[in-house]
Amino acid sequence: MTIWLTGCTAGLGRALVPEFLKAGHLLVGCGRNEIALAHLKKEFPDGHFFAVDVASDSSVAEFCESALACGGAPDLVINNAAIIHPPAPLWEISADDFDQLTSININGVANLIRHALPAMLSAEKGIIVNLSSGWGRSTSAGVAPYCTSKWAIEGLTKALAEDLPAGMGTVALNPGIIATSMLYTCMGEAAADYPSAESWATTAAPYLTSLTPADNGASLTAP
Repeated sequence: MTIWLTGCTAGLGRALVPEFLKAGHLLVGCGRNEIALAHLKKEFPDGHFFAVDVASDSSVAEFCESALACGGAPDLVINNAAIIHPPAPLWEISADDFDQLTSININGVANLIRHALPAMLSAEKGIIVNLSSGWGRSTSAGVAPYCTSKWAIEGLTKALAEDLPAGMGTVALNPGIIATSMLYTCMGEAAADYPSAESWATTAAPYLTSLTPADNGASLTAP
């Protein structure tokens, strides 16, 4: 299986890298942290890793061209890249911070879909997984920008599902509460009470590769 993965340099994306490669999949990943990308290339020479800013449509277009050259149209696209800001009431979030978050968490997803789907449509195959959150289906104080972005992902995914032809699919996936750096940003040391990204990936990776067109339009939660 050919897999494209955004946000592969940290958190859930980084944890998925060894699981996908160990299973024998062709993995093409991207992220913004060039130092982390250099470490990935050294540790996982069988993978293909690129520096990409998903908020930039032109950067994503270049990535998709490179990814196609690596292994053709993807069987599975995982829109994982996202950020969160320290909790604060919405009126205390600056316009720049709000725009930065939505440009990555929403526009970044749309950018990858825009440039990946033509090849997938030509191949008449493929599943797109857009990482959502519990905060894409509920709300909490202090995280309005993040909730905004993940509720948008839920709606985007369901609308996209109606545009896709038979034999393809897209789902919104809530990964659950995982002890990533993003969770530490929100919860502080209490985040340590939750499973690590690495333990999550051992069950999430096979779950992701098991998704089929029958799941199209679903809002799912990782096991």
